[in-house]
Amino acid sequence: MSGLRETAAALRSGSLSARGYCEDLLERIRERDAQVQAWAALDGGRALALAGACDAVRTSGRPLGALHGIPVGVKDIFDTDDLPTQMGSEVFAGNRPGRNAVAVERLIAAGGYVLGKTVTTEFAFMHPGKTRNPWNAAHTPGGSSSGSAAAVAAGFVPAAIGTQTNGSVIRPAAFCGVVGFKPTFGAIPYSGALQFSPTLDHVGVFARSVGDTAALGACLAEPGAVAAEIRDLERAPRIAFLGQFPWKSGEPDANAHLRATLGRLAAAGATVKELPLPAAMGNAHIVLRTIMLCEAAREHAARQARYRDKMSATLNAAIDEGSGIAEKDYRAALADRGTTVAMARDLFADCDAIASLPAPGAAPRRLDITGDPSFCTLWSLAGFPAITLPSGLANDGLPFGLQLAAPAGEDNRLLRVARWCEAVIGFRI
Repeated sequence: MSGLRETAAALRSGSLSARGYCEDLLERIRERDAQVQAWAALDGGRALALAGACDAVRTSGRPLGALHGIPVGVKDIFDTDDLPTQMGSEVFAGNRPGRNAVAVERLIAAGGYVLGKTVTTEFAFMHPGKTRNPWNAAHTPGGSSSGSAAAVAAGFVPAAIGTQTNGSVIRPAAFCGVVGFKPTFGAIPYSGALQFSPTLDHVGVFARSVGDTAALGACLAEPGAVAAEIRDLERAPRIAFLGQFPWKSGEPDANAHLRATLGRLAAAGATVKELPLPAAMGNAHIVLRTIMLCEAAREHAARQARYRDKMSATLNAAIDEGSGIAEKDYRAALADRGTTVAMARDLFADCDAIASLPAPGAAPRRLDITGDPSFCTLWSLAGFPAITLPSGLANDGLPFGLQLAAPAGEDNRLLRVARWCEAVIGFRI
């Protein structure tokens, strides 16, 4: 299946019509979505009308945006003016905000449109939605951006938008075998999306290649934050890797695959070395949880008081825990986060990017969980950019991924390294 950039070029040239392309995607959705269940809201007639309007713009001779005619899946926590935004929860059933989130406005300004709203876990936390993994419907697609990752993997859209507070872009992208890119905190505005933790919530994107994530990310991000065109590296990258985090180890087959992948990168010229995390960073998972749940309680405790019986036990427990966190402990966690950011930046003194697993293993054969986000925790806490790219298949046929990270503000360096690695690995769905 063609990726975002190739499709965008065909749409701009007129060799492909936006309406015809939309019709093809809707047909694919009709064929497969009963198994995948990626969509929270999808109106085929509306989508075709928007695609037709894109064709009219092209024939009018008006300037075309970088995403002209591109349909994108948008996680159902982003406000949209013509589709419901229900946050994966009965609490927001029928909610129609009547406005667009900033990221959605930027998508439209670039010539694209929202094909439909993709399934999110409840309030973008841990309680699963209905989506299944496109590789095997008995396995989780990850979360919380489950529908966005699955929709790209299933070929329903060339790209999608999601969010990450802990592991909600990187993990589902890895589980579904697509590229997931979480830029530096704040690079893509969060305004107009359901807040869970203001200190930690990031907007991210999904696509089928590193270059495609850059092309979408550049249109959504603040000016200059993400380059639409990735420059070639002048030399092979220097990559440090974390074999494990103090709070979590990878599964044996995933660890073996990671080391084999790094071996291939080294054989292609990369400098690869193992990097232990400083002992002082060993509590990063506790720091993140303290900040995340305390802020979630501040955001949602009043809503919980009114709608507790409509919330899952998982979400209620999280808000209850957050409500019990003392102000001094929250302030201490924010201070610890500042220390972690400084130490994390120092890790990159002698490397271009840091590699690790994106999750302990391939997608678990369960639908009652979304998987462990532990391998994403450090970069979410620090607000550093991270990307995962598919790197091969596990014995059960599910995808493995390779996560790469760079310091805050170095998104373009990260994308350059990731594209180099992608070319060496050579695995595409």
